[in-house]
Amino acid sequence: MVLATGSPVRLDARLDRGISRWLWLVKWLLLIPHLVVLAFLWIGFVVVTVIAFFAVLFTARYPRGLFELNLGVLRWSWRVHFYGYSALGTDRYPPFTLGEAPDYPATLHVVYPQRLSRGLVLVKWWLLAIPHYVIITFFIGGTVYVTGRYGAVAYEMAGLITWLMLFVGITLLFTARYPRGIFDFVLGMNRWVLRVAAYAALMTDSYPPFRLDQGGPDPAPPPTSSHSGSSPATVAAASD
Repeated sequence: MVLATGSPVRLDARLDRGISRWLWLVKWLLLIPHLVVLAFLWIGFVVVTVIAFFAVLFTARYPRGLFELNLGVLRWSWRVHFYGYSALGTDRYPPFTLGEAPDYPATLHVVYPQRLSRGLVLVKWWLLAIPHYVIITFFIGGTVYVTGRYGAVAYEMAGLITWLMLFVGITLLFTARYPRGIFDFVLGMNRWVLRVAAYAALMTDSYPPFRLDQGGPDPAPPPTSSHSGSSPATVAAASD
């Protein structure tokens, strides 16, 4: 487990200038090719995570190739969400790559752990992460089941990010301006979500902080020491 105060998961982004007034109205259509590819990649992500579960359980190590593959899926997803309706932070079309794409205005880095706890792998992805799951449900939305006299009814609940993006889109449409305060707040929520995603996917033993780190550049310092042997040199925060 990382002993330093910094997070091994670092999410950085910068808000592009001159965001189009109207492009957000059709980004859902433009993103279809990415969403099709990501649907298959996320199936692979789940399979790889299951394999990694047993690898960590028996060897205390996350196979490096599998780690890089799942990190690539998270990076790809974050670029798509940043372009799309989790941030609307850029009009630059996301690249089709699992690689870093450091020139893109949204980046994600996760420190590779040399060793992971065998015991934690049994509980961190469900039991320990439950408090975070409850919180991020308010950020990203989800399905709510209400039980009554006539059985259970499922309702789809839009998250806070969705409502804020709707407000941003309307603001762009009429003023061509993106409120900077909302951008910083939305980045904080996305940062929280992806820290939890990396933890639940067994990629780190560092428990996600209950903290809304707002702003484009990740304000959390990189980890400076750990008994797992992770090196801070492997984390490169993107410049604003």
